[in-house]
Amino acid sequence: MEKLKHCLLLLFSLFLFSSIADGGSIGINYGRVANNLPSAVKVIALLKSQGVERVKVYDTDPAVLKALSGSDIKVTVNLPNELLYNAAKRPSFAYSWVQKNVAAYYPSTLIEAIAVGNEVFVDPHNTTRFLVLAMKNVHQALVKFNFHDKIKVSSPVALSALQNSYPSSAGSFRTELIEPVIKPMLDFLRQTGSYLMVNCYPFFAYESNSDVISLDYALFRENPGVVDAGNGLRYFSLFDAQMDAVFAALSSLKYDDIKMVVTETGWPSKGDDTEIGASVDNAASYNGNLVRRILTGGGTPLRPKEDLTVFLFALFNENKKPGPTSERNFGLFYPNERKVYDIPLTMEGLKHYVDRRSPVDGDRRMQKGGKVNLSGQTWCVASGEAGRGNLQAALDYACGEGGADCRSIQPGSTCYNPNTLEAHASVAFNSYYQKKGRAMGSCYFGGAAYIVHQQPKYGRCELPTED
Repeated sequence: MEKLKHCLLLLFSLFLFSSIADGGSIGINYGRVANNLPSAVKVIALLKSQGVERVKVYDTDPAVLKALSGSDIKVTVNLPNELLYNAAKRPSFAYSWVQKNVAAYYPSTLIEAIAVGNEVFVDPHNTTRFLVLAMKNVHQALVKFNFHDKIKVSSPVALSALQNSYPSSAGSFRTELIEPVIKPMLDFLRQTGSYLMVNCYPFFAYESNSDVISLDYALFRENPGVVDAGNGLRYFSLFDAQMDAVFAALSSLKYDDIKMVVTETGWPSKGDDTEIGASVDNAASYNGNLVRRILTGGGTPLRPKEDLTVFLFALFNENKKPGPTSERNFGLFYPNERKVYDIPLTMEGLKHYVDRRSPVDGDRRMQKGGKVNLSGQTWCVASGEAGRGNLQAALDYACGEGGADCRSIQPGSTCYNPNTLEAHASVAFNSYYQKKGRAMGSCYFGGAAYIVHQQPKYGRCELPTED
């Protein structure tokens, strides 16, 4: 029995370490709809100085691809929407495009993917019918160069491709897209071992529904969460809920095996008066907390073991983008390379990161019907849905290597009763969480724990705080 417990403890320790050290991956979109940006050489130097390992561009500009040569930065290039017709109708065009824009630079420039089109379903030029054939022709060109095992082909899809996105469990694709393009595209992704590219912006959902969506929920801050009545899962961020709506849509069509990469997400630092939520503080919170969420590992409630690769939008504020003020203010940097706000982009930077929320930020919209916690205190409790094996391994870790104070759950002590695994694990998890200063990510335990805003009580045992 002791050997079994030791093995479980070792396995959980390895899992916890790997989820922290080998979590998801952060990239950045390098858009250039501006007339005041630094040279490509300076931009690549900036990316390297920030520890960025992935970048996505919206074309195949030679200056950019040459500057990336030898940088060890992985790049996703784009075949723009206006070339979809030619790429679909003429395999020779697709071959020439790959030859000129991929083969000419690879592998010294680490091209890892080709985005064929961008948000094609909302393209006013009605290019949807050319998408899948264009993707196939580009892939066939890669085959001829023997690059197909190294370079993936996909196409970024906007969340507007969903018919339903709320609740997440009801996620489904638009009916008119399923047979003509969604299924053929997913079949292609499955056959080629590629992934679905998705552009996801919680900002737009919050901006349009700020009367019912909590800002804390949209910005990855601590909140009571929202339970999906369809699957019983509790969501603590709008981002996760949107991701699971896409996963549910995939599942409804029997494509559970398709992985996903978030090719765009971000939050504007400035907007028009009508653009609720656009501010420097909120942008810093969303992107900073998102980086922590992704790099510390773990998937969504629906796919908890699936780490995500996410590309932030965008590297720079782009002064020539049309539309409302927010469109020109999604950048992490000004064109002079000065930071719009300071957030980490690497695990090393996360060690000292704190979400410096504005004192007027946040709200308690999602606590309606319950007692409002004015103290700001939070507690960490075990999830009964995690399963006994996961809970036991997490409990062993918390009381052992994690350094939690587990004396109160020993026989005869104050929190021994009720003598249940969930109650004992909650005491241990909360001790660990409080000792870590209630830091983001310290109440996770491989998905076996979650944060609550009202002091939990198990029998006569109240979980303490350690301010």
